[in-house]
Amino acid sequence: MKNKTSVLPQEGEARPSRCPDNSAFKQQRLPAWKPQLTIATVLSTFFVTGMLCLSVGVCLILSANSVREFQIDYSDKCSDCSELRENSSNWNKECHCSVNFTLEEDILGDVFMYYGLQNFYQNHRRYVLSRSDAQLLGENVNNSYCSPFTTYQNGTPMAPCGAIANSMFNDTIDLFYNLNSSVIQVPLLKTGNSWWTDKNVKFRNPKSYNLSSAFAGTARPPYWQKPVYLLDEEDERNNGYVNNDFIIWMRVSAFATFRNLYRRVSRIRQFANGLPAGNYTFNISYNFPVTKFKARKHVILSTVVWSGGSNPFLGIAYVVSGAAATLAGFVITAIHLKLRKRKTCFQK
Repeated sequence: MKNKTSVLPQEGEARPSRCPDNSAFKQQRLPAWKPQLTIATVLSTFFVTGMLCLSVGVCLILSANSVREFQIDYSDKCSDCSELRENSSNWNKECHCSVNFTLEEDILGDVFMYYGLQNFYQNHRRYVLSRSDAQLLGENVNNSYCSPFTTYQNGTPMAPCGAIANSMFNDTIDLFYNLNSSVIQVPLLKTGNSWWTDKNVKFRNPKSYNLSSAFAGTARPPYWQKPVYLLDEEDERNNGYVNNDFIIWMRVSAFATFRNLYRRVSRIRQFANGLPAGNYTFNISYNFPVTKFKARKHVILSTVVWSGGSNPFLGIAYVVSGAAATLAGFVITAIHLKLRKRKTCFQK
């Protein structure tokens, strides 16, 4: 048996040093700025930060309050359709309802139409994980993550799979302007509403010479009324996994009450400057039942400003942060004055 060569130093030999090299970097001798925290610098930092946050917060709140918004809850106005949809055997029956409303003032500028859901929880862990990102990229993979909406009992795979896709909002909403005795349909844009990264990076259709052959051998999710390659029968480029409504729905919300962008008003003809004041009608094809889990559905018409839509949360957060920093500055000032007064008394 061969003897192993010893790696231990022999007697009299110097052990290798484990100290870092004697350089400015390794010995931490590089030039550095070491601020001296004095009462003046600390208090000025707190007060300046507080004033800055308060100013930004007030600007954000005023900006959010300047957004023009009109909201209608149509959950009860379409009660007949809601009762029809609660029976799953009526999935292939169409039901339409109309909601009339009046705009007292013009809504000028770009007008966005949203659908809103209340008491609809998308933040459940099993719900969030029930999707296949690889499938949404057009790849043919094992969709085990989509359970229980993976395949039908006969083995036919679902496309798209998963609980998120299966529960997609599928009401169809059209807007009409009632001008004197005529009814004018408001032109709505259904493309260009999703994030660029989602549309061009995260979602792709399977490669084939046409969409119907690309999705051959698959079936629509159970709650859908049409296959994924027929989501938009008017625009083939807005079909399949790259459909704008589908992409927007797949970005789940963290809260039970949320809104998703549905359409944008095309600024042409009578609507070049926005929506004029007058009488309007929402024509709704009711397909999305919400009564069983006590949810509500809304249609929202809104404008946007430089800070976004009508959401004062960010402004309130800035105001609270600024108020906390300012209050902390006053507390530190009071403590400093009290200690300085006590120190003066001891010196006397």
